[in-house]
Amino acid sequence: MKTAKPLPSYLIQRYQGWKATTYAQNEPWYRRLAENGQNPRAMVISCCDSRVHVTSIFGAEQGEFFIHRNIANLVPPYEPNSDRHGTSAAVEYAVTALKVAHIIVLGHSNCGGVDGCHDMCAGTAPELEAETSFIGRWMDILRPGFERVKSMPDIAERKRALEKQAVLVSLENLASFPFVAASMESGHLSLHGLWTDTGEGSLEHYHPEAGFIEI
Repeated sequence: MKTAKPLPSYLIQRYQGWKATTYAQNEPWYRRLAENGQNPRAMVISCCDSRVHVTSIFGAEQGEFFIHRNIANLVPPYEPNSDRHGTSAAVEYAVTALKVAHIIVLGHSNCGGVDGCHDMCAGTAPELEAETSFIGRWMDILRPGFERVKSMPDIAERKRALEKQAVLVSLENLASFPFVAASMESGHLSLHGLWTDTGEGSLEHYHPEAGFIEI
């Protein structure tokens, strides 16, 4: 293994600035979090996209959200097998160990993963169809959503609708986990679907009766 290159200087400077200001001013709080463990109010499942900044959108403090990020904020269906299930493990931990009261699936505009899924399902991205494509196999989760919107004539509107389908498919798959369903049935857990336009700064909340409504 080759020796790692030095950490970029700007990261070191930013850390040192954070340690000297934010940490120093709130040291008792950070130490309390470390000693007492986390007790987040909600789990947020969002995209890896660097433009989606969950804590900034909601003004959240450290320790408030249990955040899981993956390509296109997707949750796979409940499939207990020998495969590696990072997202499913995060959901299980949030519900059974942390006992969060809410799970929020947050989709967003101009999602690259959703764009790739659209092109793959439309037959214009054969490279994603290959069994060796990690992205393609992950985006297979969203194929049911593509089937619901594929008849939309305008491509831009279809892709935006597919971004929201990524939220809905994930909510449907979450409900397939027995421990999620049981916690919802007991009234201890609720699921929420959100979609944000990163350019406009708008946020939409999914309502089963009315669809996505801007907050």
